[in-house]
Amino acid sequence: MNIKDLHTTEKPVSTPWLFKSDASTGTAVAIKIEKGAQLSKHVTKIPALLVCVSGTAVFDNEKGEKQELNAGDFVKIEPEVMHWVDGIETSHLVLVR
Repeated sequence: MNIKDLHTTEKPVSTPWLFKSDASTGTAVAIKIEKGAQLSKHVTKIPALLVCVSGTAVFDNEKGEKQELNAGDFVKIEPEVMHWVDGIETSHLVLVR
């Protein structure tokens, strides 16, 4: 199976589960962000890891940290810090918590 096959809708932002354990942690979410779309501002309660699989996206947070993500790049997301992701190109990412 290919990560791109998980996105079955034509929404600008799609976030289906890639993997979910039985515990409250140990999840992975497949994220697709279309060019020009945004995964809107939000906060996570636990640390997370965002990995870019394809495309180009920009991760921003309320601390002023900004990182361009290309295939293979990743960013560690701090808990309780507002953040968002913009699609520069249509991008596929994986969020691991």
